[in-house]
Amino acid sequence: MNANDLASRHCQPRKGTEHALDTAQVAELLQQVPGWQLRHDGKAIVKDFRFADFHHTLGFINAVGFMANQEDHHPDLEAGYGHCQLLWSTHDVGGLSLNDFICAARVDALLAR
Repeated sequence: MNANDLASRHCQPRKGTEHALDTAQVAELLQQVPGWQLRHDGKAIVKDFRFADFHHTLGFINAVGFMANQEDHHPDLEAGYGHCQLLWSTHDVGGLSLNDFICAARVDALLAR
């Protein structure tokens, strides 16, 4: 599975630890979403995005928010002038699920347009 494959998929409801990805699955999927990093506790992926100004940052946040609502999977985010950090995890599985990587790939695809 590559980044385009991930970005073309849609999130599915994932509840319970049986949907949590193991270390090997996370390592394999991280290779498909360049720039995303595993958070120190291994339960989330994170990436920092830089923009020319707040206007572009806010546009990015709105685009991510629209996509997240469509997928019913929402990131944690931190933003300021010219930057936004996104963090994906699946609270219902206690860590990472395929949904997190689908959404990371979809965010990257937004910026590739």
